[in-house]
Amino acid sequence: MTMDFADRVERVEPSATLAISNLASELEADGVDIVDLSVGEPDFPTPANISEAGKQAIDDGHTGYPPSNGIPPLKEAIVEKLDGDGLDYTTDEIIVTPGAKQALYETFQTLIEDGDEVVLLDPAWVSYEAMAKMAGGDISRVDLSAHDFQLAPALDDLAAAVSDETELLVINSPSNPSGAVFTDEALESVRDLAVDHDITVISDEIYDAITYGVEQTSLGSLEGMGDRTVTINGFSKAYSMTGWRLGYVAAPQALIDQASKLHSHSVSSAAHFVQYAGVEALENTDEAVEEMRDAFEDRRDMLIDLFAEHGKEVPYPDGAFYMMLPVDDDDQAWCEGALEDAHVATVPGSAFGTPGYARLSYAASEERLKEGVERLADAGYL
Repeated sequence: MTMDFADRVERVEPSATLAISNLASELEADGVDIVDLSVGEPDFPTPANISEAGKQAIDDGHTGYPPSNGIPPLKEAIVEKLDGDGLDYTTDEIIVTPGAKQALYETFQTLIEDGDEVVLLDPAWVSYEAMAKMAGGDISRVDLSAHDFQLAPALDDLAAAVSDETELLVINSPSNPSGAVFTDEALESVRDLAVDHDITVISDEIYDAITYGVEQTSLGSLEGMGDRTVTINGFSKAYSMTGWRLGYVAAPQALIDQASKLHSHSVSSAAHFVQYAGVEALENTDEAVEEMRDAFEDRRDMLIDLFAEHGKEVPYPDGAFYMMLPVDDDDQAWCEGALEDAHVATVPGSAFGTPGYARLSYAASEERLKEGVERLADAGYL
């Protein structure tokens, strides 16, 4: 039997990081100690109060189907959190999802049809391109690498990339993979372009709680953006809840009404008891979030200094827990070599649309980060 596969799947390439992850798994299976700087996952345990809230929710019997779009207490807590960010949403304008990735997927599927133009800012998180292609979108890209990954110096390039034909623009600030936090000036220019060309904008704010000495502005809080911004966020990064799978989309009612159809016919809902853990995260976990953020900042500063000692100048990240290390033009080969020779796992910049870099995650202990840099230097990769 010969199977015919859907075009929407065949138009998506396998992840560019697959070779790295496969090689790392093979080496680890052979007993090799790998310093893994490739994983975008906090190395802290979920704060105890959140875990206890999840356990209590199970004990209280919250293990059946919840309301599809989310339990009222969590939606109310999300609305309050967003209000603190200057965003005006109601509980009817929220869908609670199993992870922010699902919120993004539902948004792409709801907004994009075959041939619609989607504009991405490179480096862009790997799944944006895949989601756009699966929805049938055509992708235009704006390269920020020449400007230390900041948007403000590249606004002319963005203005040239968008038009009245642009259906969707994706903004991710703080950024994965660069850690860049876009300035208010840049976001205001995004607003002006979106209004002029009638563009819907996704604002992926999953790292909004992880910034260092700068304030992240929520795009939808700007005048004129409330009815054209889809705000995506979740609990994985700020609260170290990656495995809990909890996120949300906040958007105008008309989009929520349509996306809810996809939501109800696919995942049905986020897990019931997990949502109660989400309430606890939003209401009682600020101190733990601050402690994790301070640790990430210390690690960032340490890495910047360590690379400088080896003559490597790294663009300074103001948020998230990633940095882009300049490497060889063939970044895939550099990352494979660094893994084989130095036993340090990183992610090729080409996976994010920006060759010539390797993404490092500093969501690892200071000891392992130091060891990773030493191994790279000793093996001649710095």
